[in-house]
Amino acid sequence: MELTGEIWRKASRSHEEGDACIELASINAVIVIRDSKDPNGPTLALSVSAFQHFTSALKTL
Repeated sequence: MELTGEIWRKASRSHEEGDACIELASINAVIVIRDSKDPNGPTLALSVSAFQHFTSALKTL
C-alpha cells in the first residue's frame, strides 16, 4: 500500500509528552496506524471491521 498524501491524526489518548503516541489515517476502506515518533517506520493496516475488533479488544485490557 502506498502511503502518500494521507492525512494523519493523533489518537485521542496520545499525549504530546508521552512516549506512547500513535497516529491514524484512513485510506479507502483501510485504517493505517503508525508510531508518531517514527513517521517513516512500519505501519499496521487494518480493514475497518478488523480495526473495530482490535479497538474493542484493547478496551478489555
